[in-house]
Amino acid sequence: MPTFDHDGIQFNYRETGAGIPFFFQHGLGADLSQPFGLCQPPPGIRLLGFDARTHGQTRPAGAREKISLAAFADDLRAFMDYLGIERAVVGGISMGAALTLNFTLRHPERVIGLVQSRPAWLDAPNPWNVRMFTLISQLLREHGREQARQRFQQSPEYLQTLERWPDVAASLAGQFDRPDVEGSAFKFERLITDTPCADRRLWTGIRVPTLVLANRLDPIHPFEYGGILAGLIPGAELRELTPKSVSLEQHNLDVARAVDAFLRRFAKP
Repeated sequence: MPTFDHDGIQFNYRETGAGIPFFFQHGLGADLSQPFGLCQPPPGIRLLGFDARTHGQTRPAGAREKISLAAFADDLRAFMDYLGIERAVVGGISMGAALTLNFTLRHPERVIGLVQSRPAWLDAPNPWNVRMFTLISQLLREHGREQARQRFQQSPEYLQTLERWPDVAASLAGQFDRPDVEGSAFKFERLITDTPCADRRLWTGIRVPTLVLANRLDPIHPFEYGGILAGLIPGAELRELTPKSVSLEQHNLDVARAVDAFLRRFAKP
C-alpha cells in the first residue's frame, strides 16, 4: 500500500474510486481493513483512509503525548494536505468517529459531510470503556501477550461481558491478536481516557449533512450515544443498525447501505 510521511511517521494509507473524497477512519485497535471492508464507494466517490498512529502498518509510533484524538485529527489534515484535497466528507467508526468529530469542530471549512458510525465517546470518556481498555493495557504491559490474554479471559470483567454480550467479549479478546500490541498497548489508556471535545454544546455549531449510525446491545458503543450526538447536530440523521450479536452479516450490510445512500448525496451526476 502507499504511504505518506508526516511528523517523522510513515502512514500507511489506501484509496479506491474516483470523485468526491470520503475519508473513512477505523476504530481503536483496528486498521484500514475495517472501513474498507464495510464501504464500497458508489460512483462519483473516492474512498480514502489511513492506519492511525500505533495502528496497522503505520510506523513508528511517534511521541506518546501525540497519541490522542486531536493529534489523529491533525494527521487527517496532513493527509488531506498531502493529497491536495481542500474539502471532503469525513467520518469513521468508533475512534474514527471521535477523531473526525474533533476534526470537524476544529476545521469546519474542510468538511462537507460527516459520518459518525457507532460513537464510543461523547464529551467525556465512556466509563465502561475506560475500565475495560485500561485493564487490557495494564495486563499487556505487565505480562506480555499470551499471559495477558489468559488473565483477561479469566477476569470478572471479561466473564461478565461474555455472559451479557458475547460478541463484545470476542472483540475485546481480539485486541490481543493485533500486530505489535505489546509495544503499543499504552495507546488504549491514552485514547480511551481522551475526548473529541470538552463541551457537547459545540456540536450544535456543525453545519454539514451528518449521518449517525448506532446499535443496541453494545456497551462499547451505547445506542444512547448515537441519539445524543444526532440530537445536538442540527439536521443529523440517526440510523439504527442491527446489533452484531443478532447478525454480523446484517449489521455490516446495514452500515454499507446507510453510508452508500448518504454518500450518493455528494456524488456528482
